[in-house]
Amino acid sequence: MKPEESKTVRCAIYTRKSTDENLELDFNSLDAQRESAEAYIASQKHSGWICLADRYDDGGFSGGNTDRPAFQRLMADIKAEMIDCILVYKIDRLSRSLLDFAMIMEVLDQNGVSLVSVTQQFNTTTSMGRLTLNILLSFAQFEREIISERTRDKIAAARRKGKWTGGPPVLGYDRMRDNTGSRLVVNEDEAEKIRAIFSKYLELGSILETVRWLDGRGWLNKKYQTSKGQWRGGKDFDKSTLHRLLNNPLYIGKITYKGQSYEGEHQAIVDSDLFGRTQAMFRRNRNGGGRHPRNKYGALLKGLVRCKHCGCGMSHHYSARGQRRYRYYVCYIAQKKGWSACPYPSLPAGELERFVVEQIRELTQEPQLLADVVRRAQGQLTRQIEELKQQRRLRENRARRINENLAELAKMPNASGVADELAELQTDSVKIERVIGEINQQIVELQERMVGEDELSGSLEAFEPIWDSLRAAEKARLIHLLVQCIEYDGENDQIAIT
Repeated sequence: MKPEESKTVRCAIYTRKSTDENLELDFNSLDAQRESAEAYIASQKHSGWICLADRYDDGGFSGGNTDRPAFQRLMADIKAEMIDCILVYKIDRLSRSLLDFAMIMEVLDQNGVSLVSVTQQFNTTTSMGRLTLNILLSFAQFEREIISERTRDKIAAARRKGKWTGGPPVLGYDRMRDNTGSRLVVNEDEAEKIRAIFSKYLELGSILETVRWLDGRGWLNKKYQTSKGQWRGGKDFDKSTLHRLLNNPLYIGKITYKGQSYEGEHQAIVDSDLFGRTQAMFRRNRNGGGRHPRNKYGALLKGLVRCKHCGCGMSHHYSARGQRRYRYYVCYIAQKKGWSACPYPSLPAGELERFVVEQIRELTQEPQLLADVVRRAQGQLTRQIEELKQQRRLRENRARRINENLAELAKMPNASGVADELAELQTDSVKIERVIGEINQQIVELQERMVGEDELSGSLEAFEPIWDSLRAAEKARLIHLLVQCIEYDGENDQIAIT
């Protein structure tokens, strides 16, 4: 009796490599996988196995998902009934995800396609074979998760040592690759632009105004080339991209990881004083609505008046009787705790504003007194700023020591007690950074009061001829330039103007 001819089994070979390293070689990992699979198919020639000519090679793609071009083409050919058997070098070449693999096996079962691993012998048509397959795949997924954890730990350790671990380069730096890895080097032309942008934002006090200034100069975001030769960036600034630039600690030589800052290996472009003042300006604009707070009812002295008895500010309020509106400056304590909490809870706004304006008019007639007051005030402000800078330097030194300790502890993550010590140091680092931010905000506020004698004299000289022609908002801004504080002493019925 003539034996029955074996049915032809159309075999497709799938190969994958997680990285694109060495793929340019004449014989790479994908070729080695395919060669092993071809040899296995040849050994099954007596069973009618033939190797399809189409190659399904995914070089540089992770097995953690199915977003792979050759894999998608393979699944499409299976559904088109062009394949009877799939061969892989190892199961994890097809997928490292247990969930994805279950979906793949469902598609294979629906289309009557078998799966063969060249180095792991099993048969997917039997229950024992399926159990073996699931065990192998569970270990593959476990291995992938371990590799991911090791990669994250490696990045964290590198960041704690101040190393740049990759990502798109930013304006002011170029990306340099060598035997030690990637690092940032200063681009001097771009660094000058960065310093100019920080200074201009402090001058204008507005993100939107700074964006308009950048548009006027034609300055663009960083343009760079990816590892695959594609060009990215080089676009106009907008509020979002400028905000990221002005808040990027890379510019003061810092590396961040999960909210923590570490001393970086790269060179700083912006000094910590300029960067700190910028952050303080952001906080002030966010909390107070900008350099000039909104003034809906034309209060000339909003934010300037203080109650001497309670040691707090006095806010602007009004009451209406019929068509008339009566304005007052009211003590904060009286607002919060009741009118009886302060013996002198309010001042008529109109009378106080007229008094202040008259005092400024009289001051324009006393140039020598003006010069003396300005010199003394500026000297006091300078001393206060220097004291704050000294406090900031002490805390920055403390933060630097903490970062050095964090970097040392990162080298021995498995030592006893290291995890608790790391957590404690990171908590201390967050507290110090917060205090440094508060100090920077105080410095910004004091520096904004540092009005030069010539500038103040010019404002006073212009005060009389232009005052009556100004709108309410313009008058308020001029008053804020000339006056630092107005203190109301209700007990002695006195008003002190600084």
